[in-house]
Amino acid sequence: MSRRRLLGTLAAASGLATVGAYSRGVWALKSQDHPVVLTGTSFDLAIGATPMAFTGRIRPTTSVNGSIPAPILRWKQGTEVTLRVTNHLDTQTSIHWHGILLPFQMDGVPGISFPGIAPGETFVYRFQVRQAGTYWYHAHTRFQEQTGLYGPLVIEPMQPDPIKVDRDYVVMFSEWTDENPEMVFAHLKKMSDFYNFQQPTVGDFVRDVSQMGLSQALAKRAMWNQMRMNPTDLADISTATYTYLVNGTTPDANWTAIAKAGERVRLRFINGSATTTFDVRIPGVKLTVVSADGQDVEPVQVDEIRIAVAETYDVVVQMPADKAYTIFAQSMDRSGYARATLAPEPGMRAEVPKPDPKTWLTMADMGMGDMDMGDMNMGHMGTGNVNMRDMGMDTMSSAHGMQPMTPQPGAAPHDMSAMSGQTLAAPAAMAGMDHDKPAVMPGMEKASNEMGHAMGGMGDMSGMGPQVDMRSMNPSGSLSDPGPRLRNNGRRVLTYADLKTVA
Repeated sequence: MSRRRLLGTLAAASGLATVGAYSRGVWALKSQDHPVVLTGTSFDLAIGATPMAFTGRIRPTTSVNGSIPAPILRWKQGTEVTLRVTNHLDTQTSIHWHGILLPFQMDGVPGISFPGIAPGETFVYRFQVRQAGTYWYHAHTRFQEQTGLYGPLVIEPMQPDPIKVDRDYVVMFSEWTDENPEMVFAHLKKMSDFYNFQQPTVGDFVRDVSQMGLSQALAKRAMWNQMRMNPTDLADISTATYTYLVNGTTPDANWTAIAKAGERVRLRFINGSATTTFDVRIPGVKLTVVSADGQDVEPVQVDEIRIAVAETYDVVVQMPADKAYTIFAQSMDRSGYARATLAPEPGMRAEVPKPDPKTWLTMADMGMGDMDMGDMNMGHMGTGNVNMRDMGMDTMSSAHGMQPMTPQPGAAPHDMSAMSGQTLAAPAAMAGMDHDKPAVMPGMEKASNEMGHAMGGMGDMSGMGPQVDMRSMNPSGSLSDPGPRLRNNGRRVLTYADLKTVA
């Protein structure tokens, strides 16, 4: 039996078990099917186990009304919605309405705000819809989100929407694994880079030697080894087990949004993945961002958007011509991609771009800024000598009015030998200091307090003991940085600094 026929049979079978709006085709299973859209103020959602085949293997899933993703729920700002959620699983379940303002009893976090929905039970969610925009909902029980319990929320504003478009589509990114998510989690607990197949290789070393010389190539690797970090650690899970989906559809199945030349199309991007960050673009088409996480923003035109887990972005595009354009969402680790198409007719395809190069992380990405890592013994951070200048403490006295640590004319000399060369033995040199007693040296108690305030509690080196592998000394506060593997790629990439809410 072909995959298409098999999935059609499953969809029909699930339809026989439901009624009303649920008897329509499962919107994630065929690229041209219309999605299941439920509107109004009263909803019945049935959570069950539905066998599906995303990669050719029939696997158990956690579906809502037989659909993955779950049906699109369309609400209206200012109304009260009632959602009766029935659990047909043999284990507990729940739904979290992500980003929605509501009473805590309706949040759906088992063990925190309510006891969960037991097998065979129906829980009634009821609350006022106080906002508008693009959101989503998903499970908050074990790994049910990973197995399919997630869906889009579209809330229409109370007033007429100022953004006028000809067509409106939800584009939901997610991932699927044929493995049991419990086993995926177990693998990561045993080895955090279990699914990382981008580790530095001998070939990479040979290339670096040819480009930068033997000594620099060795120093490059020694630096990362001293920090005990992986320069390609951009994602916990890769396509070693994941298949990336758009609206529940694999890249080969090619989910398609229909639009004609000249039409304005609103694409509601939702990252409904469990762990994956996507970099999204439509080659040949500009993206005008008009909303972020349900909040309207001043329109900004970009080529590419990095969308983290659970984020939503609404973009408006204008179809340049009557031809196909690829909606391309590559994972941040560049191990794979989700793909869909924007085209005037079903069945059309456009060229799929190659994923960007798999570059290494930089010191800035590690929160180290431009620090010279070769001068710091990273293997002894927190247990050996920490250079005060590297920590920025050589400027403390001027910034916070501290007393200078060098003897002044007419002042009694202090024995500063313990701080010769502006170094501090940590925590050994601090261990003998009783902070509950008056300081031995005049003014040093105040200086210690000033240091602690300036360094966020690091004045007594708290959080720097042997249990701490390392601590960022220069974390980046830049909102205008596109992020690793997006810098200087020749495309205009959206940053958080570009987002300004509409007044």
